[in-house]
Amino acid sequence: MKTTAKALVALIASASSAFAASGAGMDEGGFLAPLFLAFGAAIVALQTLPALVVFGSMLKGLFTPKTEEAVK
Repeated sequence: MKTTAKALVALIASASSAFAASGAGMDEGGFLAPLFLAFGAAIVALQTLPALVVFGSMLKGLFTPKTEEAVK
């Protein structure tokens, strides 16, 4: 069991240094990366108004007194 654990630790240690030295993070992403981020920010920004309306409706429902209707 100890031999397996030592082998696994050695494998993980060597793989992480290989990934760190690959240079894959040097890519800028081009035009689509900022466009994707802007699209995500626009979605979040445009969802704030409906979220505030729903939150206000919930607060109004919680804090308005209940009126009892007449039983017919």
